[in-house]
Amino acid sequence: MQFAFVAGAFALGVGLKTIFEIPAVTPIWLMVIAFGFALLWRRKSEAFSAPVLLFSSLCVVSLALGIFRTEVASWRFGVSSLEVKLGESVELLGTIIAEPDYKESTVHLYLETEEDKILVTTDRLNQIKYGDRIIAKGKLEKPESFVTDLGRTFNYPKYLQAKGVEYKISFAEVEVVDSGFGNPIVSLLLATKRGFIKSVEQVIPTPAVGLGEGLLLGVKSSLGDNIEEDFRKTGIIHIVVLSGYNVMLVVAFIMFCFSFFLSLRGRVVAGVASIVCFALIVGLSATVVRASIMAVLVLLAQFMGRQYDVIRALFLAGVIMLMINPFLLVYDIGFQLSFMATLGLLLIVPQFESRLAEGKGIFGAKEFFLATCATQIAVLPLLLYHIGQVSLIAVVVNVLVLPIVPLAMLLTFITGVIGFFSISLAGVVGYISMLSLNYILSVAHFFASLPFASVTVPEFSAIGVFILYAMMIILYLYISRKNNDANILKDWTVVEEKEKVGSQGEPTQNDDLPVFFR
Repeated sequence: MQFAFVAGAFALGVGLKTIFEIPAVTPIWLMVIAFGFALLWRRKSEAFSAPVLLFSSLCVVSLALGIFRTEVASWRFGVSSLEVKLGESVELLGTIIAEPDYKESTVHLYLETEEDKILVTTDRLNQIKYGDRIIAKGKLEKPESFVTDLGRTFNYPKYLQAKGVEYKISFAEVEVVDSGFGNPIVSLLLATKRGFIKSVEQVIPTPAVGLGEGLLLGVKSSLGDNIEEDFRKTGIIHIVVLSGYNVMLVVAFIMFCFSFFLSLRGRVVAGVASIVCFALIVGLSATVVRASIMAVLVLLAQFMGRQYDVIRALFLAGVIMLMINPFLLVYDIGFQLSFMATLGLLLIVPQFESRLAEGKGIFGAKEFFLATCATQIAVLPLLLYHIGQVSLIAVVVNVLVLPIVPLAMLLTFITGVIGFFSISLAGVVGYISMLSLNYILSVAHFFASLPFASVTVPEFSAIGVFILYAMMIILYLYISRKNNDANILKDWTVVEEKEKVGSQGEPTQNDDLPVFFR
């Protein structure tokens, strides 16, 4: 738990520096204070307060590091030579450094020039891939915030800043001048991904194929706006944006396959390599990176024979991600939702289980029910603040859908692999896969059509988020303490002994004195 507080201090430093203007000298003063705590701890190492002094020193150091890391990350913005060309038509030469993100009528490209990373939007009919060298022509602009359909103001500039982007060119004219400038391993992985998608699409019809691609590869663009809205209303949109649940299923399948022919050392090496490759294939979103780091830590713990502390692993993954990109904390909704949902699973589910009868229920329905309740509670303040739409039937739909997700993912994967060799044979598996995918689509559509499927809430302030989480923390601590008190004597047997208090060992009239509880 001490590590969680130290990691929290680092995140606090990142958050404070991201939101407020903090003088650059502040981390230095904090280090001086931490050094003072360390000196006191050194001089009073035998005192009762020594552990508190050491812990305070570590927290202050972590706070200072969070502020300093965010300060360093901000140095790359506002210094580009393109600043003087804002509002003008420009012609930029650069390389596509990420897989193109295809929308309904456009494609978003992340173009890296010698000095900047720029978001380029162009017609989706342009055939562009990762590693292409292109010339983009258009008006150079800075992204602006906008109001969503549910009345929330989306800070688009800061969202792109978390991706390292400061400028954009909309409706650009794009010309591919060369290709093959990307990382060769990433290029090979993405080419394999494209081939797999083509293989699946030859067998499974729409819209089921779009869902299959979303479940397995996080390709959400194939779903369509109507289906995506159904998934949002029913609270299962997480299954098509590659939540930790999807990543966990993939990692478990990979390790199961390796267990048949590799030693522990081989499974760990191959498992880590597979996790990294999978993360590169599906895109390094915050959710995927967090889940991948935790999966790698599981494998390393097994290899080293160490106990795996999942809460510590979660906070370590968060610290690593914020060290790499501190802007994720405040401006990446996916990072916030993923972290809080996982924390809810780890902390809230055990509290539920302690009050319910044992047993898994039908098809593990109890586990899915408790997990969905826990994650919905954990992310509720964030949904109220960022989205403004809360599903009232998410628990029911998740219980009905989640047991089918592993089967649908496995069948889609098998279909795609067989499709590389035989379309006719893949069609047999693809038909079964289509049935499982259509089941998920039908459940989502039916429940989304209900008038009470979701509610839209008015604008919710950031202060309200902190108040709700503070109330949750207080309630959690109260329930945890109550559970601990109730379990202290849970497995004890009370035995009453009679003490003889008279002289000569003779009992008196008041000899019924209970003296021992075992």
